[in-house]
Amino acid sequence: MIKAIFFDLDDTLLWDQKSIQEAFVATCKVAEERYGVDATVLEDAVREAARNLYSSYETYSFTQMIGINPFEGLWGNFLDDHDDFRKMKEIVPGYRKEAWTAGLKALGVDDPEFGYELAERFPEERRNLPFVYEETFQILDSLKGKYQLLLLTNGSPDLQNTKLSITPELVPYFDQIVISGAYGRGKPDPSIFGHALSLMELEKEEVLMVGDNLMTDILGANRAGIKSVWINRHDKERNEVIPTYEIHHLEELFPLLDELNKK
Repeated sequence: MIKAIFFDLDDTLLWDQKSIQEAFVATCKVAEERYGVDATVLEDAVREAARNLYSSYETYSFTQMIGINPFEGLWGNFLDDHDDFRKMKEIVPGYRKEAWTAGLKALGVDDPEFGYELAERFPEERRNLPFVYEETFQILDSLKGKYQLLLLTNGSPDLQNTKLSITPELVPYFDQIVISGAYGRGKPDPSIFGHALSLMELEKEEVLMVGDNLMTDILGANRAGIKSVWINRHDKERNEVIPTYEIHHLEELFPLLDELNKK
């Protein structure tokens, strides 16, 4: 009998990739207007510079364990009470400026002051552009009251709570919200799933984990002995991680739950 559903946040309920994409489009347009550079080419250059810089910092292994990607580093403040987050807070202003300045330089524009301006613009754009999948609220409305709901998200508590504060209507649906940076380890570590189970006072057989990421949500649930549902909206190829179930739209959860609860 399924009693609870654990949901991932980013790219499962919130369309984070679209928010990041649109923030890049808006910010790169400023550079196109100022210098005539191709906004799409600039975006690619900044993304590449950001990835390279991000992986060079001493905080990189921590960000991997907690699950914070380079583009979150381009807009998060990391005002969290933890040594590694404090280091990130010190690193990110320079990281943002360097990533944007290096992106501009790759297109032949050497203007660190403008790089700084774009670096400050991007977080503003991202905060103004929260996207939620069109079916998210309808699905949560249908599940609330029938199942206990827990949000299980990787990331910095400060940044994940910022995402939730700009989409405040999501929060009331959840009985518990577990953020990896507050717990100390991220998905796919099975211990964070164990922590979530103990908060809900549930057995692993009573839970479904729904997420878009095979290497965190699905692998972690599998390791913890929890049934996993991979939401594969964009027909991605599956890797070696095998979910218990695969769906392409959150509405497909309903027949799945009916089937499981008949058993």
